[in-house]
Amino acid sequence: MSIALSLAGKVALITGGSRGIGAATVRLFHQAGARVVFSYQSAADRAAALVAECGGPEHTCAVQQDLATPEDGRALIQAAVDAFGTLDCLIVNHGVWPAHDQPIATMLDTQWRSTLSINLDSVFGLVQAGVVAMLANDRQVKGHIVLIASTAAQRGEAFHADYAASKGALLSLTKSLSSELAAQGIYANCVAPGWVATEMSAAALSDPVASKKATSLIPLGRVGSVEEIAGPVLFLCTPLAGFISGEIFNVNGGAVLVG
Repeated sequence: MSIALSLAGKVALITGGSRGIGAATVRLFHQAGARVVFSYQSAADRAAALVAECGGPEHTCAVQQDLATPEDGRALIQAAVDAFGTLDCLIVNHGVWPAHDQPIATMLDTQWRSTLSINLDSVFGLVQAGVVAMLANDRQVKGHIVLIASTAAQRGEAFHADYAASKGALLSLTKSLSSELAAQGIYANCVAPGWVATEMSAAALSDPVASKKATSLIPLGRVGSVEEIAGPVLFLCTPLAGFISGEIFNVNGGAVLVG
């Protein structure tokens, strides 16, 4: 007997969808039968190629959208609803991780403000407008929200306090949203990846010393793949996860337990 992780008839919005974890999630949601809207900032060629790969504009829509303010987030939700008429799944995947080590004693206000604006302020606008759109759905399960955080949200990250603080806020936001919205038919969960092989982490993972340090804290002995993050995100939006809400879903090879 086969088990299908189907999202047929659903509409999903995935932020930061042109590359890395976002692109893998776009592909997987398309394969599961959803119509997908995804945002990108500047990679127009990649976005167009991904739309073509995932069935063309009848099935997948790319929206160029900066995400640094609540207004940006609200605008993207409206674009998704305009594209396919509704919203069932909101996957908040975009974010910035300044790759250079920055001691808190010398971190500039501009770095702190930029990281928090992208990683948190825009999320408020996305979630706020996304909830309004989902509540308009005429069914018992009105929607799913999955926020992408990080292991840094749970154990901190030296020299990256801005990033850790912004992602830590998503953990509390997840729990708050679940407490508020579960009774209204909206599920809210969080996926917290550890080290994953993406363009954002490539500089650190290509350095032998940094890479050895990172993998030494992962019991599985390796970094994750983007598909290994996208899979749990999809699962949390299916009926098989129908009794899961407010959960922090660690996908990090066991790293949080030892770091």
